[in-house]
Formats: sequence, C-alpha cells, structure tokens
Amino acid sequence: MKHYDLAGGGSIPALGLGTWKSQPGEVGPVIREAIRIGYRHFDCARAYMNEAEIGEAFKAAIADGDVTREELFVTSKLWNDSHKEADVRPAIEKTIGDLQFDYVDLYLMHWPVALRPGAFFPQSPSDLVSLDEIPLIETWRAMEACQKAGLAKHIGVSNFNAQKIDDLADQAEVPIAANQVEMHPYLAQDDLVSRCAARGVHMTAYSPLGSPDRPDTLRKSGDPDLLAHPVIGGIASKHSVTSAQVLLAWAVNRGTSVIPKSVNPERLKQNFAAALLALDDADVAAIAEIDAGYRYIDGAFWAQEGSPYTVEDLWG
Repeated sequence: MKHYDLAGGGSIPALGLGTWKSQPGEVGPVIREAIRIGYRHFDCARAYMNEAEIGEAFKAAIADGDVTREELFVTSKLWNDSHKEADVRPAIEKTIGDLQFDYVDLYLMHWPVALRPGAFFPQSPSDLVSLDEIPLIETWRAMEACQKAGLAKHIGVSNFNAQKIDDLADQAEVPIAANQVEMHPYLAQDDLVSRCAARGVHMTAYSPLGSPDRPDTLRKSGDPDLLAHPVIGGIASKHSVTSAQVLLAWAVNRGTSVIPKSVNPERLKQNFAAALLALDDADVAAIAEIDAGYRYIDGAFWAQEGSPYTVEDLWG
C-alpha cells in the first residue's frame, strides 16, 4: 500500500476504510474482514456512534495476531459540541477508551462549527455557537495539548476551506497534518488541494464514490449519480475494473488518501485493490472535465435560519 508523508513525521496509508453509516452489529465484522484483506487505515469519529464496537473488533484482531497496534493507522474526530477548551481532552479520552487504545494516529476537528455542550445536532439556532464565542484557535490549542500529551500522534481538521486553513496554520504551534473533505471528480477541489499542499497539509477524500448510501436527509432532488457517469464507466471498461475502482484510483493517483466505506466483503477487496490501479494521462484528462463543483454533503444543516453559519462561509 502506498503511503503519504504527514507534517511532523510519519505517514498515512493511501487507502483506508470509512466507518460513517456502518451500523451497530455490522461494523465489527467489517473491521475484522478488512484487516484480513490488508486494510490498516481506518477512519472513525465519535459522531458515527460506533467506536465502541470498532474498538472491540480492533482488540480481538490484535489478540488473534491478525495485526499489531503499531501497524494500524486510526483516525477519529472531535465533535462540534466539544469545541470549548475544557471539553476537548475528555472527548478524545472517551474516543480512545472506546477504541481500546492509548492514542489515535490522527485526531481531526470534524467541522469548523461549534455547538453548545450537550447538543449533538442543532434542533434550533440556539444550539449553534458562533466562532466569535468559541474561536477555532481555542479548540486547536486544546487539541495541541492533547497531541503533546501523547493522546494523538497527529492532529488536523475536516471540512475546512482554504482561508480557514491559512488562518489556523498562521496561529498553530503543532502543524495541521491533514484536512479531510468531500472530494471526487464532481468536486475535485483542485485549488484547495494546491493551497493545502503549500501549507504541508495532507488531503483525505471522503464520499469518494458520491456517497450513494447517504441518509435521505442529505439527498437533494437531481443529485447526479457519479458511479453511472459515462466517462468513469468508459475508463473502467478500458482497464477491466469497476467504476468505483476508477474513482478510488483517481484519488490515490493525485496524491490524496481516500476512505471509501463498504460492508460488502467483495467490494472491500475491490476497493483495496484500487490503490494499485494506475490511470494514464488520457484517463486523468478525461476525468478532469467532469468537475462541476458539486457537493453531495453541502453543510446546509448548519445554516438554518438564525444560525451564525452560512454555506458560503463554510466553503468560501
């Protein structure tokens, strides 16, 4: 498996397993199977509400000799209700406890959005707290303290636009290791990839297949089907692979890591194999024509009437 260097030392495997939307009773066996296939990079988050089951699977895999802790690269994320300085360390300690580890390899600020403590998702504008009240640098300083205490090898962010990366990087003492964002040929994010590279920030792509199993609440009328795009299908036929493998290879070939989610053993194998697929210049040029700046996860749920956040502010 190809690896990419991270600021501060160490590296991240190019392809990992995403765990968003993996259901209770389902995610544990998937983790075990993925480890047997060869996956070592796993993307988790407190907000996915399955870290305890994932931790049991990791514990069993290590006990059975399938993998060592040192061979794993595990990411988790700080949820929005724990952005206050005093709440950050308890949050990462809860995650580490659930995962049954002493540390995570990468800990991300899940969104540049703050919620009041106890509000998991905004039911009204009063659940949202402006960044004037809880600045991102306050949250970052607390994450830096966790990294220095050995609770995370690296720290980073998710869903940050280029300006927010620049603003935070200018103030950070510990470098931003990664920025995890929605990224696929409909949303290539070329400028953000370039801006992050200039700052030494690695990029990870979520929803790389267009998130076809996203919840109904995140669907919009007229959402395009990325997997059915004729250009992707044509390249897949040319290489005798699946459309999903082309999309994953595109992410890896451009120097970003990628975290597709699957619970199907055969697709787990196909996804893992995609990291070895080399696309030629003609493939890359054809895929570049697809970019439409289209977001499947547009963040509108943070921008309800009366919220201190807007979609425009989120993405720049």
